[in-house]
Amino acid sequence: MSGLLVAWVAFPLVLGVLSLGCGQAVQAAAGGRIPGTLLLPTGFATIVVIAQLATMSASTARFATPAVVVVAVAGGLLALPWRRPEGNRWPALAALGSFAVFGAPVVLSGSATFTGWIKLDDGATWLALTDRVMQHGRSVAGLPHSTYQVLLEALLGTGYPVGAFVPLGVGGQLLREDIAWLVSPYLAFVAAMVALAVYSLSSRIIQHPALRALTAFVAAQAATFLGYALWGGVKEVVAAALIALAAALVPMVLRPDSAPRAAIPIGVATAATFGALTFGGAVWIGPIVVPALWLTFRARGARFTAVTTAWFGGVAAVLAIPTLTVTREFQPSTDVLTSGTDLGNLFGPLEFAQILGIWPTGDFRVDPRDVGPTYLLLTIAAASAAIGFLVALRRRRPELVLYVASALIGATVLALFGSPWVGGKALATASPALVAAAMVGAAALFESRLRIVGLVALFAVAGGVIWSNVVQIHDVDLAPRAELAELSAIGTRFAGQGPALMAEYSPYGARHFLRQLDPESAGERRSRLIPLLNGTTLGKGASADIDAFQTDAVLVYRTLVLRRSATASRPPSVYRLVWQGDRYEVWQRPAVVTAHIVEHLALGTSLDPGAVPNCDDVLRLAKLAGPEGRLVTVERAPTQVLDLSAATRPAGWATYPGLPGTVVPKGAGTVKTVASVTTPGRYRLWLGGTGFRDRLDVVVDGKRVYSGRAGWTWPGVSTPVGEA
Repeated sequence: MSGLLVAWVAFPLVLGVLSLGCGQAVQAAAGGRIPGTLLLPTGFATIVVIAQLATMSASTARFATPAVVVVAVAGGLLALPWRRPEGNRWPALAALGSFAVFGAPVVLSGSATFTGWIKLDDGATWLALTDRVMQHGRSVAGLPHSTYQVLLEALLGTGYPVGAFVPLGVGGQLLREDIAWLVSPYLAFVAAMVALAVYSLSSRIIQHPALRALTAFVAAQAATFLGYALWGGVKEVVAAALIALAAALVPMVLRPDSAPRAAIPIGVATAATFGALTFGGAVWIGPIVVPALWLTFRARGARFTAVTTAWFGGVAAVLAIPTLTVTREFQPSTDVLTSGTDLGNLFGPLEFAQILGIWPTGDFRVDPRDVGPTYLLLTIAAASAAIGFLVALRRRRPELVLYVASALIGATVLALFGSPWVGGKALATASPALVAAAMVGAAALFESRLRIVGLVALFAVAGGVIWSNVVQIHDVDLAPRAELAELSAIGTRFAGQGPALMAEYSPYGARHFLRQLDPESAGERRSRLIPLLNGTTLGKGASADIDAFQTDAVLVYRTLVLRRSATASRPPSVYRLVWQGDRYEVWQRPAVVTAHIVEHLALGTSLDPGAVPNCDDVLRLAKLAGPEGRLVTVERAPTQVLDLSAATRPAGWATYPGLPGTVVPKGAGTVKTVASVTTPGRYRLWLGGTGFRDRLDVVVDGKRVYSGRAGWTWPGVSTPVGEA
């Protein structure tokens, strides 16, 4: 429970207080009143640019968090005397409601974990980037050979944008909490910033504050947007909040009584967007800023516009210095950006209609089952969005017009000229704007003479979005807190005792939790070859038993972090077991190895781990050892492997080609098999394969020994499922 309180109460409160103070500092610099609903989003953008400026170099990175705190405190002092905010109940409800929706999967699980498990491993990369940047800036100097080092050199060494991650790092440092447990609350907090910005965008069009709050609440959880957040899509979520903020700040510049420096907040939002997306963010910011300056010229003349442009450009340019310094180095793969075949983790290009925020399926990469109702709701949403756009245009509310135009232009350009992977991200970033327009259109109809039509449209748009997200949240994949907590404990306890090897594919282990052990994962990016006995190496995502690797390749590593399993082999004889948890074991060899292993004979298979060696092999090894050598073996604990493909099972449950002993569940059912145990004792039960999402009950002799949701695992590992 304490972990949940830190992650979901303390962290958002800390980030909220910092954002409020930084927003007040920008307000003082702008010389004009920022709408109350935009103080927190403006402050959040300020945290992005301050922390990114500080993390430009290794020598200043440690000042990032103190600098944010100083600016926030200064902003709070400049805002004295504090006054009780008036009329902020409805935007607060919209923001808290959005935060609750994004947090529901984790909070309702009762464990401080995060979403996006298995489907996408980018979350592990974001943790590695944040860890390094907050402590050493963009420097990768001095990193020993490891998966962590290879990853960071490939990203930080080529100018990868980090602006979206630094507020997470600031909050983590202040709370002294591992940022892995703060990622989901961070995304929920940013979604709340989207809700506040949308509330402000609709405030001069929708009369009733409750309808504005509903509009903001629904827009901030557009289905594709939420889907990417549940994947751990940090950049898409942060970019969406900053783009909405930039549009919502436009009225500050266009007020008849505004001063030129009222453009400072938009400059901050622009620089923060560039920090999150590099200067490619111009495709989103350009359609907002350029028309806003043109409208300023028409309303206030050339001289005022020139001074306003200077304030905006000067602030944006100075705060975007970190982006400018690394953009020349940032050269992402052209296939990732433009290839029509690069799908990343998508199954195929997303439908452009998903920009409307309605897609009722557990995984936004696949089509909904109820295609007819889905497209009916999408049609209503498209019509409502068009009405909302026209209403804003007619009532001369440029902020919403520019917001929607920016979303459509950005998403269209990236969908047409980018890869399907990039196009999908663009749809996620843009979708809150289209949902906002649809809700504004429906609300405008409701507040006009077409009350019934508006009510139907409101129910259709809001209901479609909420329906989509109930399905998504139900099917979300949560990271196994207990398993990752063991890796975290290992990383702390054995820090500095590397290099370490993981024989399984564990991106969160190799890229984050074990980073102080200089880890390499055999199925990950690595600086060393870790050849198998047949001379090949594991591909990404693969795992293998420690016996499958060449002994000399294993001996390079002082520490082995191995997943426990009933069929796992013992490491080479120079290693000793030094730590054991429920899921992992840690084996270590001496810092200096004096013994020489001439040859290692691997015995058995995953289905027969206790094989007896051939006599000829034993004699051959003894001859190799010679009279001064030793022949070493290990006796296994009693192990029995149950072949589920040979068990009694439902007719629809198929076997899996290429993986003997496995079955593929198709719906509910029971598998029955027999284990004959001759040696008395307490036995652990393990489930191999990739697991499953739904509930599992394990019954031995009529007694339930396990009941729960086993969840998904990477291929090639086993999950403990009780004892008997």
